[in-house]
Amino acid sequence: MEGLIGIAFKDFALVAADQTMVFSIIAVKNDQNKIYRLSDNLVMAVCGEPGDTAQFAEFIEKNIQLYKMRNGFDLSPSAAAHFVQRNLADYLRSRTPYHVNVLLAGYDDKTGPELYYLDYLATMSKLPYAMHGYGGFFTTSILDRFYRPDMSVEEGVALLKKCIAEVQKRLIVNLPTFKVSIVEKGSIKSLPDIKVDQQVLGIA
Repeated sequence: MEGLIGIAFKDFALVAADQTMVFSIIAVKNDQNKIYRLSDNLVMAVCGEPGDTAQFAEFIEKNIQLYKMRNGFDLSPSAAAHFVQRNLADYLRSRTPYHVNVLLAGYDDKTGPELYYLDYLATMSKLPYAMHGYGGFFTTSILDRFYRPDMSVEEGVALLKKCIAEVQKRLIVNLPTFKVSIVEKGSIKSLPDIKVDQQVLGIA
């Protein structure tokens, strides 16, 4: 009942995460931050069991910062994705597995923006766009139709809003607000939250 959306373009990558924390059928809060800044060129969005997501994300965040302190440089997006995958795989084979799904976006000086999809079974894929949650049933077709790698920031945000509007319209679960981050060369910025007007969609 959560939603993560990631899109990688030629010059930047966008990551959006809903802000709803749920327990069973109960909405606990609507201002949960699910996007973690791992370094100057890397962000990670997580969803899953609330306790697992917070603990796992902080574990990854601190270890990537420790790597930079020891070596003097940041992990590349590919190396960070493999580090996350290895930890998910190791814990999956332990008595305390993490039920966490991850979208990892970063900027590599050689290859440009990259987006990695990882799930709680330690599956990993590098993709131009990816989703976690039931909203992926509706957004995949939109991205397949309208996505272009050379989109501008304004066009990318408009495409992201189109996806979120479709989730709001089609999905019975209410996800009122999405937090958005953009990863560009040398910077990570937070964009204004996307809030969909349900009256415009005809569902309120």
